Amino acid sequence: MKYRWSIAPPQPLLTEKLAAELAVSPLLAQCLVNRGLTTPEDCAAFLDPRLKSLADPFLLPNMSAAVARLFAARERGERLVIFGDYDVDGVTSTALLCQVLGALGWQADFYLPGRMDEGYGLSRDGAANCLQKFPVTLLLAVDCGSTAIETIAWLRERGVDVIVLDHHQVSTPAPEAVALVNPQLSQISNLNSQIFTELCSVGLAFKLAHALVKRGRELGLAEAAQFDIRQFLDLVALGTIADLVPLTGENRILVSAGLEKLNQLQRPGLRALRDVAQVSREIGVYEVGFQLAPRLNAAGRLENAAGALNLILARDAAEALPLAHQLDARNRERQEIERGIADEAAGAVRARFNAETDFVIVEGQLLWHIGVVGIVASRVLREFYRPTIILGGDAGEWRGSGRSIEGFDLAAALRECGDLLARHGGHAMAAGLSVAPDNVDALRQRLNELARRALKPEQLVPPLRLDAEIDLENLTALSLKELARLEPVGQGNPPVQLVARNLKLARPPQKIGKQQQHLKFTVTAGGRNFDALWWNAAKAEVPRGAFDLAFAPQMNEFNGTSSVQLKVLDWRAA
Repeated sequence: MKYRWSIAPPQPLLTEKLAAELAVSPLLAQCLVNRGLTTPEDCAAFLDPRLKSLADPFLLPNMSAAVARLFAARERGERLVIFGDYDVDGVTSTALLCQVLGALGWQADFYLPGRMDEGYGLSRDGAANCLQKFPVTLLLAVDCGSTAIETIAWLRERGVDVIVLDHHQVSTPAPEAVALVNPQLSQISNLNSQIFTELCSVGLAFKLAHALVKRGRELGLAEAAQFDIRQFLDLVALGTIADLVPLTGENRILVSAGLEKLNQLQRPGLRALRDVAQVSREIGVYEVGFQLAPRLNAAGRLENAAGALNLILARDAAEALPLAHQLDARNRERQEIERGIADEAAGAVRARFNAETDFVIVEGQLLWHIGVVGIVASRVLREFYRPTIILGGDAGEWRGSGRSIEGFDLAAALRECGDLLARHGGHAMAAGLSVAPDNVDALRQRLNELARRALKPEQLVPPLRLDAEIDLENLTALSLKELARLEPVGQGNPPVQLVARNLKLARPPQKIGKQQQHLKFTVTAGGRNFDALWWNAAKAEVPRGAFDLAFAPQMNEFNGTSSVQLKVLDWRAA
């Protein structure tokens, strides 16, 4: 795939000033500037994330109303049910709130909807089944509910109050919940600018826990006096990384502290999951995103997420290990189903794709498994770099999941197609929907019209963002140790990516890997040689002559020695 190289413009005056005040290298200072940090205070806070820097949870919209209603339920001995969601964010949020509310004196049950038979979010079917199992008068909807106008009205008619704790985009009008705790409302209403709007639901659950403990201490509750909510930061890290929200602001603080807690492996379930996933090193963003989270997600994708929740809440290894093995088996099953559908979907798109006229991809087929359509959408998007919606289901209604590219707000676009859809909701970059099969062609046509107006031609070429141009010979182990201060890296805080000019091959490329699918070569600059690895590039055109190289610097540990290694991103003629 061709990339659009986008090298951050150097800002020598600012970076030299920051480097001097922070006692860091100009390269690290440039990387901080590239991430929107331009004052010494902001840079220092970013490099040293601390829990004490988290904002007061009561600044969040309607948090006071939510806490008041929960305390009223506690005083009356009123049972409540936590209505969660089936992805990692929803499951970790539910687990956190179950344990916090139980420890602080609430009587709380939980309900996780089934993706297959109850659909997306706080659906009418899901709510009805939940009430049949738990006939309560208070429902706490977590990671869903921000667009559930009809369901929440239906619950109110039956005497059920609803608190919504969610981060997805809010419908217009908003549902009439007792309290809608959603940071998106602060942008809609221009509320307090101190509110961090990118929290996912497990981050909001942690904020709610903080608010409950804070209010409990004000009221003199014994259970709240010594209660330490930091014990739940492992769940916050899991859900936040898995949900692909930006690892900036409060998310950076929560994930930094949460990964430290996660590596203590105090939960038997997470210890078992680590072992089954064969994670052999310290758990970081990669290990969560590609080894732990997919296994936790597998249960909800194929059936019901109860297995993932039960694993997190497991009390000992004897209970946890069988659950972890079940999730691992489910994940292998999910991978096989996903590969088959992805091959079919990508093949169907290739057969008729026109790069000049196709701005959005909408592909569906009867009986495609709705549990994997989101992952398939991501894979199709990577190949064609277009906003992509993949649909599956049955003859009566198709359900789908979409992924988008920068510059196209998918959730907003679906709102423009509301008359064609049964349900929809989500974020700018990811969304879910339900649609009658007869409306799929009209949906594809309208989304393409919207995207044609919103996207410029250059936005249809994936950007390759590069932090700085450097002299490769100056890249050392000490440089990489300093750049590691930017971790945890991920969504919104990408790994450092650099460009070096006018390189030459010291050793020609050779194919490596079990299937000879990777390339390894050696480049020379300023009298120093560097090994370069290009993953899954066996069929790519190899560098020749003098060339520029876009890469991510890494440390390679082998046989007790360390060396700087280049992870190749792209190359072009010098």
